[in-house]
Amino acid sequence: MIQPVLLCDGIRTPFGRYKGGLSAIRTDDLAALPLQYLLAKYPQLAEHIDEVMLGCANQSGEDNRNVARMATLLAGLPASTPAVTLNRLCASGLEAIGQGARSIALGEAELILAGG
Repeated sequence: MIQPVLLCDGIRTPFGRYKGGLSAIRTDDLAALPLQYLLAKYPQLAEHIDEVMLGCANQSGEDNRNVARMATLLAGLPASTPAVTLNRLCASGLEAIGQGARSIALGEAELILAGG
């Protein structure tokens, strides 16, 4: 049986351009900000998260690792919280949301933080 999937909240970071004002901020530090915001807004959230799924396109340099895992740890979530980074170039964030929704719909998870 397919489980209903609900989008419960949304938050975003600013986006920049090549060599712009955000270029000095590491991707995982920027990705941790909306996670921190949601944890502050919903203090009981951390103990219920099944997984964090984040999209990141064109990973290179310091971005060439599991950005979602690093952002999860930087946001203060427990080390036991699984996290995965998906790369579908410009559709990476949408892919993460789709994968999260599928996991919930199929009963594999109840609460996923997803974005990109």
